[in-house]
Amino acid sequence: MISPLKAVLHLAALALLAAPAAIALASLARIGHRWTDLLAQFPAPALAAMLVLTLIYAVLRLRPAVIASLGVTVLLILAVWPQWFPRGGTLPREDAPTLTLYSANLWAWNEDVETITRSIAEADPDIVVLVELGDAPSAQLARVLAGYPHRVLNARVDRPSGAARAAIASRYPLTAVADRPDGLVSVAAVAQTPLGPVNIIGAHLTRPWPFQYQWGQINQATALAAIRRDMTGPVIVAGDFNSVSSARIGRQIQAETGLIPAPGWPGTWPSAAPSAVGMTIDQVWRSPDLALLERRLGRKTGSDHRPVVTRFTLAAEAP
Repeated sequence: MISPLKAVLHLAALALLAAPAAIALASLARIGHRWTDLLAQFPAPALAAMLVLTLIYAVLRLRPAVIASLGVTVLLILAVWPQWFPRGGTLPREDAPTLTLYSANLWAWNEDVETITRSIAEADPDIVVLVELGDAPSAQLARVLAGYPHRVLNARVDRPSGAARAAIASRYPLTAVADRPDGLVSVAAVAQTPLGPVNIIGAHLTRPWPFQYQWGQINQATALAAIRRDMTGPVIVAGDFNSVSSARIGRQIQAETGLIPAPGWPGTWPSAAPSAVGMTIDQVWRSPDLALLERRLGRKTGSDHRPVVTRFTLAAEAP
């Protein structure tokens, strides 16, 4: 017979599974409600927590809790799989040139220009996409973006969370794409690369909560799709989407643009946490006529986001 203390321990262990189970079910249900979507952002950290809990339960010999935690772990793996290993990849064309892109949310209040500069230089990209470019690095762009003479920036936006702008910088000539009055913080340009002309979009979507306004992310994803529809040829979209690719906004972007997300592991936010358990809200999307060769995290910049370094080439067969 189980003692009262042991029974309480079993119940407490099972109760701890409620939150990760809710996250798994919210992700798998793919319900578009904003509160369900908020839970669907967290399967990666929830999976890490479940692995730790399962080990603790095994050590404590709490068999019912171990069995239940293994079940929740399986659900979380199924939930996180679409963002870690997205479908729709294309094979690379043999002997085609490559293009390396560095993208980062620098955080508007980040004044560590030296760290930002080292991060970009270490990645050695062909094209740089920056969002939340604050006043300190903006004042030293010649230093931060040394070696990238072609630059397109949007207008500085004064915000309670810090004045910032977005930028695209390139080793190759850029032609700016006109801004759209659509509420999306973005910058766009066409780069003349060894792959041919490539459309580059830097984007920063609002938060899922607390809201600037409730439908902000949905409207901004629609605006992004409108920008993409006006473009012909290869497209790369990079920035801070404040959503994982498998949640509501990621699914909307895929459906309305036909773009393919880069794999979302390891995570990019928050940068203070181990990247293996982080959330990938900093994403890179590509059109199907491009093949992704590599996706990795760059050196930290002093921001609460990790930069992403991706390498592309032409797809073997254009769709």
